[in-house]
Amino acid sequence: MEQVGAARDLVLGYVRALNAIDEAMRAAIPSIERLADVVGLARSRRISRSDHIGTYSYKVHGAGCRFVSDNGTDVDVDFAADGSEVFDLWRLRWFGLSLPEPLDVTDQDLRSAVQSLQPLLNEVRPGWFSVAN
Repeated sequence: MEQVGAARDLVLGYVRALNAIDEAMRAAIPSIERLADVVGLARSRRISRSDHIGTYSYKVHGAGCRFVSDNGTDVDVDFAADGSEVFDLWRLRWFGLSLPEPLDVTDQDLRSAVQSLQPLLNEVRPGWFSVAN
C-alpha cells in the first residue's frame, strides 16, 4: 500500500510539473494559449523544435514534447487531436526516475494510483490518461 501512495504522489507531482511548464511556456511565448501550441509553432518553424526557455529545455517530437527542468526532472507529454495533454505509465515512470530523489514504482502501482485519482484523471484510451478539465 505504501508504494501505491508513493505512486499517487508521483502522479500528482507530474500533473503539478505539467501545470508549471504550461505557465512558464505561456509566459515566455505570449502566442501560446495552451501547451500543445508548442508543437504547432515548431512545425510551422516559428520556434525551434528544441530550445531552452526559462528553467526548461524542450524538444518537440511526434505528437508531443519533452520538457526537462534545470534540475533534470523530465516531463514527456503527448497531445491529443483536441490539444489536451495525454500521458501513459511509461511517461509517469520516466518522470519518477528523473526526480532529484528518484522514485521507481511499478506499472501496477502507477495504474492503481491513476485509478484512485479519478475523476481528476480520465483514461482517454487504454493506458493513456489526461487531466480532467
